[in-house]
Amino acid sequence: MTEHITLTVNGVAHEVDVDLRWTLVDVLRLVLRQTGTHVGCEHGVCGTCTVLVDGLPARACLILAGQADGHEIETVEGLGTAEHPHPLQAAFSRHRALQCGFCTPGFLMLAAGLLREEPRPDPARIRDVVASNLCRCTAYDGIIAAIEDAAGSAGAGHPRDLG
Repeated sequence: MTEHITLTVNGVAHEVDVDLRWTLVDVLRLVLRQTGTHVGCEHGVCGTCTVLVDGLPARACLILAGQADGHEIETVEGLGTAEHPHPLQAAFSRHRALQCGFCTPGFLMLAAGLLREEPRPDPARIRDVVASNLCRCTAYDGIIAAIEDAAGSAGAGHPRDLG
């Protein structure tokens, strides 16, 4: 069985037919080719598939595609470009807040959601939020430092601001 849905991804409306069993991450990766959103545990535990749904961080592996109908989705592809990185992306690079990079898109979107809600979160709040995503390669110190750095950058509070 399929369902016709409309969702806006990074500001672009898409009308797609989806299998009722598909998740949002399936649609993003397989149909819309937004492969920056990674698939990790597929149980909502690791945070690798974190995207923003209507501005709030959400696990794309836990949302059925039909539930995303009519919603605004932001993925890591909507943050910035190589030529004009978002302040979070630049800060992650400066602080070497990644190693293999597999979990990085999820951390970037989690941080983007945090900074949108709290443009100047205190370090304890950042640590608390970051604890919801898993990274197997790095200590979290670089990730936390990058988010603290980006919180001090102009435009970091909204993913579409490129600083």
